Amino acid sequence: MGKKLKRVGIAVVVVFAAIQFIRPAKNELAAATNNDITKMYPVPDSVQKILDKACLDCHSDNTRYPWYANIQPVYWWMNDHINDGKRELNFSEFGTYTLLKQAKKLKKSAKEVDKGGMPLNSYLWEHSDATLSPAEKQTYMAWANNLSQQLYAKVSPEDIAEDKRQHELKKAKQSGK
Repeated sequence: MGKKLKRVGIAVVVVFAAIQFIRPAKNELAAATNNDITKMYPVPDSVQKILDKACLDCHSDNTRYPWYANIQPVYWWMNDHINDGKRELNFSEFGTYTLLKQAKKLKKSAKEVDKGGMPLNSYLWEHSDATLSPAEKQTYMAWANNLSQQLYAKVSPEDIAEDKRQHELKKAKQSGK
């Protein structure tokens, strides 16, 4: 029994050491592109501080990695969170979204902050300094909702009608399952 346990222990150590060399590319961009939300719309310093501390690690193309991100499988787990976050909303690529999508993404992000869904609890475990105060939540939500309304006002009635049609089709498809 002792020899078998020793072999298993050695195998675990070898596998752990081997996976340290399997690394996805880091989410690090040298500078903001023209599609970055800050290049397209006014972002007050107070909002920028909130984005920096609680949003941009997962919702941009530039993540600040803690030291323990160099340890696998922690980095894989973090990379998965970052990719999920960027799929949902990427402030670095905000300009690639249609005006309607920009408006909807901002409104949804404000709702998520309001109900406590963002930042994620799993992110806060690692980054307790990213916890938003009630005042910070209000600041972000007011900015996001205001910009969302401004963008929505620029969307053509045809695009709004098409979006509603697509939404109804999606609902009907889901209810038919």
